[in-house]
Amino acid sequence: MLAENLNLKTENYLFAQVLQSVLNPVLERDMNNTITAQEIKRRGISAVDEALRKGPVHVIQRNHPRYVILSEEEYARLADQRQARAELWDQLMTGPASGARSKSEIDAQLDEERASWDRTAD
Repeated sequence: MLAENLNLKTENYLFAQVLQSVLNPVLERDMNNTITAQEIKRRGISAVDEALRKGPVHVIQRNHPRYVILSEEEYARLADQRQARAELWDQLMTGPASGARSKSEIDAQLDEERASWDRTAD
């Protein structure tokens, strides 16, 4: 039991390390495009437009990330992805589509295909 717990903790630790190595460059890249709220007050929307050319903009207020500004295109892309995930989830939860084959039908077809492999080998 102890060995299983140690293996599970090791797997979780390794997973966390891999996840961190994948996400850190993304987060660092995204946080490089920042603008302060004070600069937006001073320069207006032109400061935001300029920063948006590099991607999403993180607005810093009182030395803390406060907002993220996206272009309309980026927002639409994210909204479409969210809708696609929701539709996929609905399909997965409602069961097989009409005309879907049962496990026994799939197994029978596989058995037939495997039998044909044995005949062609002779």
